[in-house]
Amino acid sequence: MVDQLLRRSWTIACIFVFHISGYISALEPASGQSDIPEEQRAALKAAIEDLIDTFGDRYPSGGEYLTKLSSMASDDYAGFLKLQREALIANPLVSGQPILFIMRRQYKSDHHNTATMFVTGEINTGNFVGGGAMKTVDFSKGGQVRTLIETSEGLIRDPEVYFDGSKIVFSMRKHIEDNYHIYEIHADGTNLRQLTGAPGVADFDPLYLPDDGIAFSSTREPKYCMCNRHIMGNLFRMDADGANIHQIGKSTLHEGHGTLMPDGRILYDRWEYVDRNFGDAQGLWTVNPDGTNHAVYWGNNTWSPGGVIDARAIPGSERILCILGSCHDRPWGALAILDRRLGLDGREPILRTWDRNAINLAKEIGPKPDVYGFDRFKEIDPKYEDPYPLNDKYFLCSRMTGKGEQMGIYLLDIFGNEILLNVEEPGCFDPMPLGPRPRPMPIPTRRNFNNEKGYFYIVNVYQGTHMKGVEPGIIKYLRVVESPEKRFWTHPSWGGQGVHCPAINWHSFENKRILGTVPVAEDGSAYFEVPSDRFVFFQLLDKDQMMVQSMRSGTIIQSGETTGCIGCHENRRTAPRQAGEKIPLALKRPPSQLNGWFGELRLFNYAYEVQPVFDRHCVSCHDYGQEAGKKLILAGDRTITFNTSYNELWRKKYVGAIGAGPSDIQQPYSWGSHASKLVEVLRNGHYDVKLNEEEFNRIITWIDLNATYYPRYDCAYPANLTGRCPLDDKQLKRLTELTGVPFTKLAVHNKNAGPQVSFDRPSLSPCLAKFTDKSNPDYIEGLDIIEEGKRMLAQRPRADMPGFEPCAIDQQRQHKYVMRKEIELSSRRAIREDKKLYDSEFR
Repeated sequence: MVDQLLRRSWTIACIFVFHISGYISALEPASGQSDIPEEQRAALKAAIEDLIDTFGDRYPSGGEYLTKLSSMASDDYAGFLKLQREALIANPLVSGQPILFIMRRQYKSDHHNTATMFVTGEINTGNFVGGGAMKTVDFSKGGQVRTLIETSEGLIRDPEVYFDGSKIVFSMRKHIEDNYHIYEIHADGTNLRQLTGAPGVADFDPLYLPDDGIAFSSTREPKYCMCNRHIMGNLFRMDADGANIHQIGKSTLHEGHGTLMPDGRILYDRWEYVDRNFGDAQGLWTVNPDGTNHAVYWGNNTWSPGGVIDARAIPGSERILCILGSCHDRPWGALAILDRRLGLDGREPILRTWDRNAINLAKEIGPKPDVYGFDRFKEIDPKYEDPYPLNDKYFLCSRMTGKGEQMGIYLLDIFGNEILLNVEEPGCFDPMPLGPRPRPMPIPTRRNFNNEKGYFYIVNVYQGTHMKGVEPGIIKYLRVVESPEKRFWTHPSWGGQGVHCPAINWHSFENKRILGTVPVAEDGSAYFEVPSDRFVFFQLLDKDQMMVQSMRSGTIIQSGETTGCIGCHENRRTAPRQAGEKIPLALKRPPSQLNGWFGELRLFNYAYEVQPVFDRHCVSCHDYGQEAGKKLILAGDRTITFNTSYNELWRKKYVGAIGAGPSDIQQPYSWGSHASKLVEVLRNGHYDVKLNEEEFNRIITWIDLNATYYPRYDCAYPANLTGRCPLDDKQLKRLTELTGVPFTKLAVHNKNAGPQVSFDRPSLSPCLAKFTDKSNPDYIEGLDIIEEGKRMLAQRPRADMPGFEPCAIDQQRQHKYVMRKEIELSSRRAIREDKKLYDSEFR
């Protein structure tokens, strides 16, 4: 009922929204058009009447505009456009102060909508194109344009105006060999000062905070998207003078486009995936300015659009204005108004889009798991970017002008008007008023800087939208798993869901580390400690420690923070228990401590943790040359990319893992050990195979972790097939010529023909089975190539083997990561000691 009332109130307030068939978007009438469409006349009339009611004497010519409009001849379309422009620009929100904007080219097309930094020394540096300026246009002075700062070889981006309108924070790169740093300048173009200057990192998307601090996104924790090779960014913050820069976001991919909400939280878009596909995993999130209470806002489990980005709160409402975009595109798409009170995913919360048909592309759940909708919004034309709500009815944005990729500044309203305010070559972006705006109240800090633990609580794990069939008492444990960041990449790739560079798993992208398991109380509550600065997710386990339900997203806790959930996948629009109800049992005791998993904390390695179980109990029958091996081989022989048993179990669908699964939240028991054919065979009894408790736990835990393989992303063979093969391209080409097996075409999960090589027992390699005559020169040469691979692995073990050492480039990347981590810890130490520490001290 509440949702219906919300939608009804929006419809009544914006009665014209759903009945206007076109938008006015040009300064000149379309070729041959002379008649004024009645719906456009009605839209302008509605806007003028609203401006009269809203601004009164501040909109003195409103009555005159209405008179001109009512008396205008129906065939005077040119006159109508002139009146429309004059009447809408007279809006005090538009003409009452200059409009700030950025002049630049549209970013070059790249892998993802986040790939706009073109960081020096990274894979897409060459896509950087310089030349731009920060300017103002003043419509109270006839559209006078003024340049505040410009660069011929560099680029200026991401401006944000201070609360009193006196200064601007922005990101600037001086040339291609520089990187983006945060600067501040007075509103009149004077007093330019640089606030950040760390070498080898990009700082961008700054915003002022209520306490005068500045938050921004940065590559200061160097990490890469798991589905490709591009560097990502996280949220950081600093003092007003650039001191004490520290990280406040820790998700494994990207956090960008931060803006301030009226309650003082930061609204940002976040790209991250755990056990799900890469393309539709970019939604809106919120966080307190101190880095506490990261929480999903909207769109994290929506099939289409692939990216919900660049959002801003609409003043005087609980709605937001944002871009519905695509995964493999620039940061543009359809402009949309969302109301999360109507839902956290899908089409229902989308109240309006520009163009108006774009709303039909939004969908919460796809038709089937292997059909993806993350690029549907690429078809939108024209595309919109950089939205800025002036109030709840009038909006600025950047929009395609119709001349290729050129972007201009547009004014839109809910009545259906859409006019081009300003355009100049090569394009205009980031429009916003250069004037005062409300300052939210600061949110008190809920963390410390001791780099210690934080505390999570869950009130009732059984309370949730996706706990169907899980009766109270079923859940006995909660497992805490870390999904670490990817610090390395290779050019060669494995075709999982998307590309793994290098290969990491059969289908999903993540490596995993088990931090421990804690008890769940009889009432479904849990309370436990977690190390800070870890990207973690939780799994609910039954009495046999088999997974019943799992998060497929991640969460972060800061040192000293306490945060929690009502339940698991609970409806986030519902209130928690009333204060008068009983205190959850888990909260009556000290927090549970994490206990690891069969030894010290470590990254999960299939070859170490699982393969030994098969070696002890299964390989005597399920091996090459054995009758049972014709159905399933469980030997640990290393192949081109993984090992034999891993390939066999995944390819023959024994696992039951979800891989990089669909975007929508899954029901309990739908994947994992409870859905595994392998586990079913073991539980029902398989000849005389008797696993002890630890051995069974190792197998079910591996499957519940989504059946991962490699423990780490760094590699020993960065130039070879999938980044894991000890044979180089020349050797593989020759082996293909000798055996007929197209090895390079098999480096993808859904075209893989099974293990073809054994580097442990080369003579058993299936690719050699065609040779019945072992004296055949082709057999001898092929065997020698595989033997050479065996010798290479002995000299240079890969990441699933003892003695692994990363290649030189990965060691360099790790050195940079460690250096940046030390700087982060130094900044936190300075905060603890009430000192000031600047980037300049680390150059």
